Amino acid sequence: MRYMVPDDKLRARALPPMFAAMTRHHFYSRGGSEVATRDGTIGAATLWDPPGQRRSSRWEELRMMPTMVFYLRSCAERYQVLNRAMEEAHPHEPHWYLMVIGSDPTVRGAGFGQALMRSRLDRCDGERVPAYLEATKEELLPYYMRFGFEQIGEIALPDGPKMWPMWRVAR
Repeated sequence: MRYMVPDDKLRARALPPMFAAMTRHHFYSRGGSEVATRDGTIGAATLWDPPGQRRSSRWEELRMMPTMVFYLRSCAERYQVLNRAMEEAHPHEPHWYLMVIGSDPTVRGAGFGQALMRSRLDRCDGERVPAYLEATKEELLPYYMRFGFEQIGEIALPDGPKMWPMWRVAR
């Protein structure tokens, strides 16, 4: 996200409504959102696309568009570059796609993310469907490898960071 929205203040303002729009208009209806809680407090969340449902419908795009345009209008070119690079690396085989995993920094390391990963990967295994993600930090590769993901390439953004596509075969 830092590549797409490099300004720290804009990113802090933009991300909550952008993720809210994507979750509300895309992920909820597909059964791809999941949260981990403890004592009524949300510690982490994931947004997954089910096999064959990664692309938003026209209706979903129209419903998300006002929020995205409002916050991304100054970053549209970077968004397109990022989107193109990710699209080129994305596998064609049906799979569950982890678009986002995030945790509350105050509870990071408490197992919320791990619980969410295990929950969805258990479902992947039950359905005999692989999973895919893009690691956005090199130091996250070992974390995802613990869940059975393998690095399958590298995405290099012009004047930006690298990302590492990762694939996990169903078990």
